[in-house]
Amino acid sequence: MIDPRSKRSLKDWYRKTAIQQIRPVDLDKLTSDRYWDKWDRVSKEQIEEIAKRFFEKLWTKYSKGIECVLFDTTNYFTYMSSKTSSKLAVRGYNKSSKHHLRQVGLGLLVDRESSLPLYYTIYPGNLHDSKLLHRIIDEIFGAIMGFAKPNKELTVVFDKGMNSKDNIGFIDKRREIHFITTYSTYFAEELASIDPKHFVILDIAKNQKLRAIGKADDQIRAFRTTFTLWGKERTVVVTFNPATMRKKLYEFTRKMDQLRNLLLELRRKYRKGEYKSKTRIISRYRKLCESLHISDRYYKLFFENGSMSFRKNTSEIRSARALMGKNIIVTDNDHWTTEEIVVTSLNRSLIEQQFRVSKSHCHVSVNPMYHWTDSKIRCHMLTCVIALSCLRLLELKIGNNLGSKKIIEEMQNLDSVLIWYEDSKKPQIQIEEPNEIQTAILAALGYQVKNGSVLQL
Repeated sequence: MIDPRSKRSLKDWYRKTAIQQIRPVDLDKLTSDRYWDKWDRVSKEQIEEIAKRFFEKLWTKYSKGIECVLFDTTNYFTYMSSKTSSKLAVRGYNKSSKHHLRQVGLGLLVDRESSLPLYYTIYPGNLHDSKLLHRIIDEIFGAIMGFAKPNKELTVVFDKGMNSKDNIGFIDKRREIHFITTYSTYFAEELASIDPKHFVILDIAKNQKLRAIGKADDQIRAFRTTFTLWGKERTVVVTFNPATMRKKLYEFTRKMDQLRNLLLELRRKYRKGEYKSKTRIISRYRKLCESLHISDRYYKLFFENGSMSFRKNTSEIRSARALMGKNIIVTDNDHWTTEEIVVTSLNRSLIEQQFRVSKSHCHVSVNPMYHWTDSKIRCHMLTCVIALSCLRLLELKIGNNLGSKKIIEEMQNLDSVLIWYEDSKKPQIQIEEPNEIQTAILAALGYQVKNGSVLQL
């Protein structure tokens, strides 16, 4: 988690760190072959048991009881050849737009309060989120109930990609479990099209900050109602974010201009006889719409008397603009306040932050995967999830809003020197004087530097 790299580089890296002085090893044995020889002795079932015991140990040390958890998924692309046999690394929709590459999926469950992981699973990269949740929902709730407070209700938060009648039905059957999810505005246009004048400004921290910096017009608003979904009446909150609406509108206008420019070019070529096929023109138009991720219904195309014309579909455009900046939240926590529902849904960004850390180049760094078999991918993902957990635990331990990247960079810059006195047979190791941040980190971990030595407080 300090400096991720290929296993072949382990020997040279270890030699240049202070670890060799703290925990000396035979450097010639730090090879990638030896590393994987060890892991080849660990089965899939044993890896799952290791992970289970790790999380149990983690929460035995940290546990404050769990009341709300976040579940989300991501994927990691690989450069694995198509000829290499693998059930995990397959092609699918890649969140980094690397759709042509084989990928591995990761599902992660974290505690909302601490952002500490509770459970993870890896799965084939072409498996849809809703099918994944259906497959592992028993395992997830088994893990949740093992860490939750006794006789306490618990809420799980997930994204609309995991919605399905079976998944929601499973939660409905368990009285102690509740859910908060999002819902596509395109499947509930009647709700999403409600005029923002009917929305109320929320009393949440984000809006307080916006008011403090003079951006009161950008405050998040909400409209609360009930709606029948998945066979039951649910509490529904429609939110409206003016800043998001402006960004969406700007992007929409830019894409519409691109479509118009293409249609002008196609009309000119059709009139000159360069394009004689209506099918070809429509195909080019739809292809651009697909690449821009925009509907092809926003322009109507007409062909008559050897001429081509087009015009905007104002009703479709009006409907699209009415949805901009809107988000629909669905929950069975009908006794929660609107603010509590919205803030908890927004907390999904905490797990997205964990995914960003896992994809960073400086720490954890799941990518690139230097492994070409499913057994080694499982080992690699286990060590990465453990590293991710340790980094978050380090942040909680240090506090002061210091991120793990800053903590590790500061401590890597705390140098030591070897001093060899004339009358001494062995050199003495001395630590340089730490700066203010380094001192705070050491103190939080229970240490101090005094007279060049590291001492326990």
